[in-house]
Amino acid sequence: MSVATTLVERPPPRVRGWPRSRIIGYALVGFWIAFGLGIVSYLVFAWNADFFAKYAPAYLKGLGVTLSLVAISMVLGAIMSLPVAYGRMSKNRILSGLAYCYVYFFRGTPLLVQTYLVYYGLGSFRVELQAVGLWDFFKDAFNCGVFAFALNTAAYQAEILRGAIESVPKGQWEGAASMGLHKLQTLRKIILPQALIVALRPYGNELILMVKASAIVAIITVYDLMGMAKLAFANSFDIQAYIWVALVYLVMVEILRHAIEWIERRITIHLKR
Repeated sequence: MSVATTLVERPPPRVRGWPRSRIIGYALVGFWIAFGLGIVSYLVFAWNADFFAKYAPAYLKGLGVTLSLVAISMVLGAIMSLPVAYGRMSKNRILSGLAYCYVYFFRGTPLLVQTYLVYYGLGSFRVELQAVGLWDFFKDAFNCGVFAFALNTAAYQAEILRGAIESVPKGQWEGAASMGLHKLQTLRKIILPQALIVALRPYGNELILMVKASAIVAIITVYDLMGMAKLAFANSFDIQAYIWVALVYLVMVEILRHAIEWIERRITIHLKR
């Protein structure tokens, strides 16, 4: 009885030396390390205790405004995204068309333009807004920022939710129907728990983008973190005003990123073998 021998190909030889890609990679890493060390060195040698003592409380106040703006906008956007996502998935052409136009507009235009349209555009209709009792809301720059940000993130969250729901296999719906479950029960107990796992990372990315984009409201006289940095620089002409605010945003983003990764590991532990 003959035994067939299987020929096993040898792995390709290890690339030795310094190819161009490795040189470019090391050069870029070295550049960013040098840049970071330069920033740290500047902050150490140009440390201004008077500047820090004077403006640190204002930065903390601005940080609170930024966190409030982002939190309220994200919650309102999540609520508004539900009917928009339903419209996007609807077989009714009118509902689907309206939802598509909403998503198309708010995803296709800059957030800065949308904020201007709300803050300056609605201000042009003061008499009409006073007639319906809405002027007291829209005359506040913070409220206008929240409204514009909520409309913007609702469009993105609707697409995230729609994509996550449609990623769940149709067999889940069919299996639930065979057990006599209503569509709402199926959506709440079976589809959404699976869809939220898929949507967690995009939701996290949207939250991080909203934190960074929140600096836009400083242009419409909202004294958030960026607004306080602009005020500090206008009074001191010290570039540290913007360096410190950049570091604060960087810390916030890193905290959110690690928190999202931790949540993802916790809710997907049953998927790891």
